[in-house]
Amino acid sequence: MRLALAEAWNYQLLTYPNPAVGAAVVGPCGELLAVNAHREAGKAHAEVLTIRDAYIALSGDTEFARCDDAHRLHTELPLRAKDLFRDATIYVTLEPCSHTGKTPACADLIAALGFKRVVIGAMDPNPHAAGGSKRLAEAGIEVLEGIERAACEALIEPFVKWQTGRFVFFKLAQTLNGVIDGGVISCEASRRWVHRVRTKIDTLVIGGNTVRVDRPTLDSRLVGGKAPDVTIFTKHPGSIDRKIPLFEVAGRAVAFAPNLPDRGLIMIEGGEGTLRALRNEIDWMVLFVAPFLKDGTCYNGGKNFEMLHHRRSGDDAMMWLKRK
Repeated sequence: MRLALAEAWNYQLLTYPNPAVGAAVVGPCGELLAVNAHREAGKAHAEVLTIRDAYIALSGDTEFARCDDAHRLHTELPLRAKDLFRDATIYVTLEPCSHTGKTPACADLIAALGFKRVVIGAMDPNPHAAGGSKRLAEAGIEVLEGIERAACEALIEPFVKWQTGRFVFFKLAQTLNGVIDGGVISCEASRRWVHRVRTKIDTLVIGGNTVRVDRPTLDSRLVGGKAPDVTIFTKHPGSIDRKIPLFEVAGRAVAFAPNLPDRGLIMIEGGEGTLRALRNEIDWMVLFVAPFLKDGTCYNGGKNFEMLHHRRSGDDAMMWLKRK
């Protein structure tokens, strides 16, 4: 389950408006056959991609190695796999879905393949998709629930919040000694991640002082994606120069507001002032730490965070932090 969790974190927020989900398949002797994760809304779910990879490992049939068409995989895998999975176990961080939406129900695929056991981390909080566990049990499959439950529920916290309101995260890059200004800090891999997330969010909030000083563009050029709509957090919109590059991006809406939007996936980029002003409205922080020291401005102000996950992002350390 921990392998499935780690893989899911690689796609956290990139699956919006779907939750991040990871899965792993092991053979009858506990041998790891595959680990994968849901990567993008509308594409195959974590269970389907992981079963695809496990099927390739067991059969040597590589025809579907790059296929992420959920409908094709749901149709073809039961026909080709036959009884390959009768003694296998699939671990899933979130209860397999039981409904057909943009993709078929994962619970139906697992049942059709005749898995011996399904191990579930968190139960699905979405009533439209829940019920997969019951369906699998009715198909004669052993179902274990609540394995690494706390970690699996933390993984889907953004999904739970944006379903009925908003999820707010602050992106910040710093050096090892906490400097946050003076030009580009994070590496290209980290900046590409930020640009990918910008294509998914509902609103990018940027501090007014950051706009005045940095005169940013705030687009998604590194991934060739659509630039996000921007809300400039300021009480003094008249002080903002409308010739700053972010106003010149085609198809973008720019608004001014003294408060955050009340719905959706909201990303905040800014400096110390913005962080201090909004610290009580932030759910999570995504922090990139670059491996060098420099002179410059550090941020201040007391706030405690809980470490949810960390990984390497190119040369940087990437940390997911939850506000306490």
